[in-house]
This record gives sequence, structure tokens and C-alpha cells, in this order.
Amino acid sequence: MRSWMSWIMVTPFALWAAVRLSGFEPDWPWVPVVAFTPHAAAGAALGLALAGLLRRWAAGAVALVTVLALGVTVLPRAVPDPAPGARGAALRVLAANLLVGTADATELTGQVRSLRPDVLTLQEFTPLAERRLEAAGLRELLPYAVTRPAEGAGGSAVYARHPLTAGELIKAGGFGQATAVLKHPGGARVEIVSVHPCAPKRLGRQPCWLAGLERLPRGDGRLRVLAGDFNATLDHLPLRELLAAGYRDAADAMGRGLSTTWGGWGPLPGVTIDHVLAADRMAVRDFRVLAPVGSDHRPVYAELLLP
Repeated sequence: MRSWMSWIMVTPFALWAAVRLSGFEPDWPWVPVVAFTPHAAAGAALGLALAGLLRRWAAGAVALVTVLALGVTVLPRAVPDPAPGARGAALRVLAANLLVGTADATELTGQVRSLRPDVLTLQEFTPLAERRLEAAGLRELLPYAVTRPAEGAGGSAVYARHPLTAGELIKAGGFGQATAVLKHPGGARVEIVSVHPCAPKRLGRQPCWLAGLERLPRGDGRLRVLAGDFNATLDHLPLRELLAAGYRDAADAMGRGLSTTWGGWGPLPGVTIDHVLAADRMAVRDFRVLAPVGSDHRPVYAELLLP
């Protein structure tokens, strides 16, 4: 009985670690499930403790390897990375998912007033949300905007303190990701993308989700910031490939990569699916997950330094 108990606890997390480290990403339901890898690492540690308590040494050995394997993928997110030698002007970025336009416009505008971001990217941006935000005074704080509102969850926008030039809308599966080029007062031109691929929450959504991530621009030496609801964590292969193509994740760079941005209510633990990615020539000076503003996502804020 004790052997069965220990193996029942250890085996699922061992299989989890094997798939996570394999370099292969299966389809649904793995794509939504793998977002919970930090919690799986904690579960694997409990399995190790149980195997030790029951003196099941074979199960304990498997559990130890599992804990080490998942720890290697998860723990570096809690350790700050060395910053590149960027010493230029600051660029403050705020990103918020509006929950199909129902988030509290007054609270979000209050965060903008307090934090004074240079750029705000919005997701699930509806025509009604646009009217509410501008009535709350957002346009007075951030007078430049490229807005792509849509009914439902597919709209997005970029607001800014400095002049913007509209870019091409990145569209996949009815989800539009607005792009714009910001003219910084120091002379730099920074491309901004309001990121929001569709959520892979049910069978059949993986192609839409994957296309939304794959169509994001790869790093090519330009100054660029991708900010918003990626519907992906650092445990998803497409996001890791995007980072490897020339970006740094602001939360990970500051050692705050385990701060959750969605979930954490009821029995469902939180996951980290909202990000600010900066071109790897840029440094990260600050990152925060903010109080919710009437949405199921928490806004994220980063302060970057231009080279």
C-alpha cells in the first residue's frame, strides 16, 4: 500500500517534467495545463517528502530527479538577471486586459495618473471601453493613441504620452494585436505591440493561439516592446522561442517571474500569462504586478531603459 501511495504521488509529476523538458509541446490539454508548472514543481516536492516519509527509496529517487528537473526550469525566474549596459532614457510601460471591455475605467485611469507610463497597451478593448476610458480622462494623460476596438475579446489599443505612428494590425483567429511606433523625446523610435493571441482554453484553439504568437515580430535589432496578455507562460515553447529570438522578459529579468497575473481565486491557482518583453538591447529597471481593476487579469508595469 505504501509503495502505491508514493508512486501515485510521484509518477504524474515525473511525466510532467519529462514532457516539459522534451522540447516537444503536445496539443490540448497540455497547452493550458503546462502553465501551472511552478505549482507542479511544488507538488513534486511534496511527492519527494512523502516517498521519504514512507521509506520508498525507488519512488524517492524518481521524485528527486523530478524536483531537480522542474526546479531548473522554475527557480531562475526568482533570480534577477544581469542587465545589459543600457544607460539611455527611461520608457515606462503599462499593460492591461480589460475583460471584454468591462474593467473599471476610473481605476485604470487612476493607475495611469499615478504611474505616469509613457505607453499603455490594452487588450479585450471594445468600443464601449474606449468611450469609458476617454470619458474618465485617459486621453488627457496619454494624448496619442492607435486604437483597434472590437466587440468581444479581439480588440486592442496602444496609448502613449509621446507621438505614435500606426503600424500593421497583427490578426489571427479574430484577435487583433495593435502595433505602433513611438517617437521618444530623446529621438529613439520604439515599436510597440499590444499582445493578445486567443486563449488555448479548449480543444481546437491551439492553431489560433499558436498563430497569434508566431506572427509577433522576432528580434531584429530594432527597439521594440511587446506588452500584454500573451496567454502563455515561460513554460510554453512558443514564448520561449520568442524570447530566444531577441527579447528579455521584464518580470524574469527582475527576479519576479513567479508573480501571477491571472487566476488565484477559488481552487484554481494563479499563472503568469501577462508580460512585458523588451528588445534585448534594452535594460529592465523595474517590474510590478498591480492591483486588479475589475478584470480577471492584473495589470503589469515595467520601467525599461533604452540603449
